[in-house]
Amino acid sequence: MRKIVVFTGAGVSAESGINTFRGSGGLWEGYRVTDVATPEAWIKDPEMVQRFYNQRRKQCLEVQPNAAHRLLAAWAEVEDVHIITQNIDDLHERAGSRRVLHLHGEIRKAQSSKDASLIYPVEGPDILMGELCERGTQLRPHVVWFGEAVPNLQTAAQITQQADVFIVIGTSLQVYPAANLLYETKAACQVFLIDPQADEMSLPAAVQRISQTASEGLQIVRDKLAK
Repeated sequence: MRKIVVFTGAGVSAESGINTFRGSGGLWEGYRVTDVATPEAWIKDPEMVQRFYNQRRKQCLEVQPNAAHRLLAAWAEVEDVHIITQNIDDLHERAGSRRVLHLHGEIRKAQSSKDASLIYPVEGPDILMGELCERGTQLRPHVVWFGEAVPNLQTAAQITQQADVFIVIGTSLQVYPAANLLYETKAACQVFLIDPQADEMSLPAAVQRISQTASEGLQIVRDKLAK
């Protein structure tokens, strides 16, 4: 059975109502990245960082998986589909996908601010200041901030190297080192990129571009592969 690896970014969740970083009404609007998404920001103003991610978590809880999430989950019932995602929401899982690797963490989990191996589920929208891990240190969002290592990157590269089909959906491929996954594919791998702005991106010639939304483009790719 062929191995299909799908690499998803914010454009997939956008159809559920989660704004993208590069969109004109982006989720980060009003916040500089350095104010909310770096270790230095946490040291400087942990209350603001916590508040920002609590707002994001609340939004994630309010939205539902969209057609792209559901199509991927259904596809995995009949083919060997692995998802690698830059997204920190849990919409892939809520749609029914079981093989999902999160590169940048998970918004519905918390971790110790001193020991990243101590990870806990977050049931509601908020992590409160004063909520401590078992070692007595403040809980922070379980997300990978700019300047931090990406713990699952090597695993993602290994999965990508095994792919017979590699599909990139809804990412501008501007966030490194995750964007390098495109170059981990083997020579015989079929590579597709789905994004409304696909034709404007600088990509290797072998990449098949599909300038559509996530759900529309994914159906096109699935139809192509079924022939």
